Amino acid sequence: MKRRQFNTAVASAFTLLSIATMERAHALTLADLSNADASKGLKTALEKGALSAIGLLGVTDGFMGNDKVRIPLPGSLNDAVKLLRTFGQGGRVDELIMAMNRGAEAAVPLAKDLLVNAVQTMSVTDAKGILSGGDTAVTSFFAAKTRPALAVKFLPVVNHATEKVGLADKYNDVAGKAAELGLMKKEDANIQQYVTGKTLDGLFFMISEEEKKIRANPVGYGSAILTKVFGALQ
Repeated sequence: MKRRQFNTAVASAFTLLSIATMERAHALTLADLSNADASKGLKTALEKGALSAIGLLGVTDGFMGNDKVRIPLPGSLNDAVKLLRTFGQGGRVDELIMAMNRGAEAAVPLAKDLLVNAVQTMSVTDAKGILSGGDTAVTSFFAAKTRPALAVKFLPVVNHATEKVGLADKYNDVAGKAAELGLMKKEDANIQQYVTGKTLDGLFFMISEEEKKIRANPVGYGSAILTKVFGALQ
């Protein structure tokens, strides 16, 4: 009887010890991570998110076929567009919208080198703060580091895509005058500048979507460092 009680006590103690060990292992937090691991995990997430976004957007219909990032004409032109369609000019409007989105699709692949290189500019000391900053903190940091340079790189490609569309020049003439009168935003008054901005918006939106997926299910990416770092945030 005593032996049975002893065995039961030992088994109970072993069970408690096992539970405590499992809880301790499961309770890995951001504070437990080394700066090196936090930095490596963040850089891995940045690169995966960037390359995934480029792969999705930098192809035919990457923008045009995606309702979330398709680039429309500025909302302030809705009345003008309706009028053009009423007078049988809908084809010209559609041609311009197609050119805008094709320009975006052609520009996005040029972002690869800048995005990948930008990953290396992140300091180790910043890594944990970015990781714990919310679902899209990584993307926000990324955008701050690369957006101005990407805009310069994208603009010539967008210019090339829209220069053959006659309506583009007419848009710029009319929109420029409208902006001077305060009837539309200055940043929307040049079609090439507008498309470049929307291309960047679409790119960083898709990176943020990938970041959210990584944060929600790091194990699904088959990467030990992503599992370790982003698992610590859950």
